[in-house]
Amino acid sequence: MSADPKADPISESERLDIACDQAITACDGDMRATIRALILANEFLEYEMATQISRGYTRGLRKGRFGYYNG
Repeated sequence: MSADPKADPISESERLDIACDQAITACDGDMRATIRALILANEFLEYEMATQISRGYTRGLRKGRFGYYNG
């Protein structure tokens, strides 16, 4: 996406409609399977973010660079 919304050839709404159509097509038109796949993908991304952020962030927050709490 560019900084200027007028420069985009399609609107955000149209882009989302296309993405929805692609997800439904990937699940052979089964709406329940589409929703299930999107929920699973979202949970996977949430898990990835939680495990990536918590390790590095917590390590730096609890001990800091010099071995003491820097909060």
